Amino acid sequence: MSAALYLANADDLTVLQKLVADYHAEIGLEQSEDTCQNALLPLLQDSSLGAIYLIGPRRGPVGYLILSFIYSVKMGGVSGVIDEFFIRPNVRGRGVASEVLHKLIPALASSGLQALQLEIGKDHSAAQRLYARMGFRAHEDCHLLSRQL
Repeated sequence: MSAALYLANADDLTVLQKLVADYHAEIGLEQSEDTCQNALLPLLQDSSLGAIYLIGPRRGPVGYLILSFIYSVKMGGVSGVIDEFFIRPNVRGRGVASEVLHKLIPALASSGLQALQLEIGKDHSAAQRLYARMGFRAHEDCHLLSRQL
């Protein structure tokens, strides 16, 4: 399967919400439809915040990647954070995620992003191997902390 990658827009909201709901159910995250929609719409409408990419055929995408932009002095400027990256379970193991990252990383670098970051569960060994192959490295000397506001 070819990992076609295209920018989502507001017209893709319904199909995107279904994919996000599938991913959130898989990881045990409960979120209302309204909360999800309110979180997705700004990214679909304002490219300065980030981008959402749908993966696979336009009529029936098999996954998505949500990228948020941050400004980091330490990283040397604008960087990206992969907030969510989901491939449907029945499509996993076919190299789709690798293909997406092989396409996306050079495109983001050529657009001026300085770094790409992500958070991954300590028990998610398949994803850890994928990201290691793609050049991502853990920061052994720091921990990711967050606080819901």
